[in-house]
Amino acid sequence: MRAKTSGRPVPEAIVRSLTDHRGEGATQLGLVVDIGCGRGTTSRALAEQLRPTRMVCIDLAPALLADARERAGMHRDVRTEFVQADFHHLPLADGSAESVVAAFCLYHSPQPERALAEIARVLAGDGLAVLVTKSLDSYREMDALVADAGLDPRAEQHESLYTAAHSGNLAELTDTSLEVITTEHEEHRFTFDGLDHAAEYLATNPKYHLPPGLYGNPSALAEALHEALPEQPITTSSVITYVVARHRGGRP
Repeated sequence: MRAKTSGRPVPEAIVRSLTDHRGEGATQLGLVVDIGCGRGTTSRALAEQLRPTRMVCIDLAPALLADARERAGMHRDVRTEFVQADFHHLPLADGSAESVVAAFCLYHSPQPERALAEIARVLAGDGLAVLVTKSLDSYREMDALVADAGLDPRAEQHESLYTAAHSGNLAELTDTSLEVITTEHEEHRFTFDGLDHAAEYLATNPKYHLPPGLYGNPSALAEALHEALPEQPITTSSVITYVVARHRGGRP
């Protein structure tokens, strides 16, 4: 996030999508569900700005849920639950959620249609879903950097992390279970001020087949980059796609 030079903060864009499509005069939200909540950045924005009566934050990783739970104090007036669960089997009743958010998580599924069907099942008849993903060619300049440094010569040939659910197919996937209201694409640009800064991102990217000792070790990775490449800023980009959807025909 320190490298971002253009593009709206994603949590703010999600909140805006929900408020714009709920319309003026909408009553207080009931249950809001944040699927793939990660460390709770979007969850916090949803709670603080929408003030639902209840919020359920779901992730499969216990460590991420623990991080999200630490932020719960930011919105103590919203009844919030943190649930470890698979998004193919949501532990929620049919039609129980007024809003469902799934940001940067559907591409982790080999069958995202199953996760979307679960979202449709738990979404209330007049509820809204906001789904967010990235473009297939996201951060391609970073792929070239890793390849040019000789750390992973095939970096540019590896399959995109976003193959299962990306900017080009998310609306189509969503249409299998829900009615798509809007699809919005927005370019986000990032400038890393040097190789040390880039290494902070690259060391945690699972796309690359890095030599032993470099994955998860930004300082060692930065040293390897400096040995192979001249110091330089790196600019890269990604298209972020927002799909807003509802039950077909709206209210049953």
